Amino acid sequence: MNTTPHAVLLDMDGTLVDTERLWLRAVGEEALGLGLALTDADRAAVLGRSIDDGAAHLAARAAGPADPARLGASLEERFTELVRGRVVPLPGAAELLTALSAAGIPTALVSASPRPVVDTVLDALGRHLFTTSVAEGETPRTKPFPDPYREALARLGLAPGDCVAVEDSPTGVASAEAAGCAVVAVPAHAAAVAALTPAPGRAVVGSLLDVDLALLGRLVADG
Repeated sequence: MNTTPHAVLLDMDGTLVDTERLWLRAVGEEALGLGLALTDADRAAVLGRSIDDGAAHLAARAAGPADPARLGASLEERFTELVRGRVVPLPGAAELLTALSAAGIPTALVSASPRPVVDTVLDALGRHLFTTSVAEGETPRTKPFPDPYREALARLGLAPGDCVAVEDSPTGVASAEAAGCAVVAVPAHAAAVAALTPAPGRAVVGSLLDVDLALLGRLVADG
């Protein structure tokens, strides 16, 4: 049996827009200032995480004393400027958002990025395509905790079992599933591809071009 989701909650970085490479560039530049070269393990540790989490990771890796607060402020500035210079929607993002809008399905942008970055992306994609948005710092905890998705659901006034989240990282999937949402996972990096496999209430696809209303409806019906 197919049905229609009452809302679709979408991650931003690496899911709708190609900003994860910009995030890794910002982290890599900050790491160089500490005399560090990012490893694959470092990249996996910061993908899908907040700026504060990224700063804490770098501070822990630094050979000498490093202030996470200072690193976080510098990371936010670097990342925001990179995003402002180039916001690239990922394949299928515009089509999915347009289809949801045409069907009258509410959407929420649920991100671990700070509000300035989220607002930049909203302006690029079209604010009219989103019912609400949740940025880092607007909930007590960020991903992988369920708080951002719970906040989005509260703003929409909807139950998690009636909604579907779209995510690209294990961190984001953990957050959405902990909030009680079915999930479409669109892993973009090798570590995510290995970690994210199909499961009850979770579909794994190759790109957003594979996501349509029928797939979203089946996930809600199965749940």
